[in-house]
Amino acid sequence: MEWILLVILGLMAGTLGSLMGLGGGILIVPALLMFSDYFTSFSSMTPQVAVGTSLLMMIFTALSSTLAYVKQRKVDYKSGLLFFIGSGPGALFGVWLNQHLTTDPFLLLFGAFMILMSFFMLIRQRLKPLKLSVRGIQRSYTDDAGATYHYGYPRTLAIMISFIVGMVSGLFGIGGGALMVPAMVLIFRFPPHIAVATSMFMIFLSSIVSTFSHIQLGNVNWVYAMLLVPGAWIGGKLGAAINQRLSSDHLVFVFRIFLIIIGIRLIYQGGTSL
Repeated sequence: MEWILLVILGLMAGTLGSLMGLGGGILIVPALLMFSDYFTSFSSMTPQVAVGTSLLMMIFTALSSTLAYVKQRKVDYKSGLLFFIGSGPGALFGVWLNQHLTTDPFLLLFGAFMILMSFFMLIRQRLKPLKLSVRGIQRSYTDDAGATYHYGYPRTLAIMISFIVGMVSGLFGIGGGALMVPAMVLIFRFPPHIAVATSMFMIFLSSIVSTFSHIQLGNVNWVYAMLLVPGAWIGGKLGAAINQRLSSDHLVFVFRIFLIIIGIRLIYQGGTSL
């Protein structure tokens, strides 16, 4: 039963992560930690193992969805590589922070972070992109309908934001797209589909860095990871296909409510155990 749950969990995380540019870890980590309350086979699960296992799975989710977005010609490689200059070191710093957290403080912080992400997803729907800066890197993109979009960003600011995203990824085992995509759309004026695709490309690169660090520290459950990966790979392609065909506004609303509920539960679980 537990193994079937992991395969289904990987599929759900891969699909939602690819569709919204999140990476999927924001589902995997709390699910693994909650499984430890209900299944004896997960009783040895720690925050470090949940994070390390999630990040290993995320490599495949991000690679699968990135390849799908590459076929759709939506990945901005130059921007993704520049963002990785910040997210790579940030991921290493996040792994270091993760090693110093016990279960209860981790649950409190992760629960608060999930609620914060729900808030970011809310304001992302309501705020308008800032005026395009004339300084820094300027980019343009023409979609299949012939519409041209112009966007850009200062290098220093882009690297600073990417560092924070990478740190969050290494710390909590998530992709960081919940932070990166709104920043790309609202601050740098990326077209939403390009932001999601480029975010997944950056998540793929930074996940490799943070996963390797967690492997070195012994924080990966290889059995769980191998059960999560097939569903995550399929889900990554499925999410990219859905992203191309429909608006995800309703799904974002449901997912936002889900984040709040799980966030409150994690905070309660961590707080009552202190």
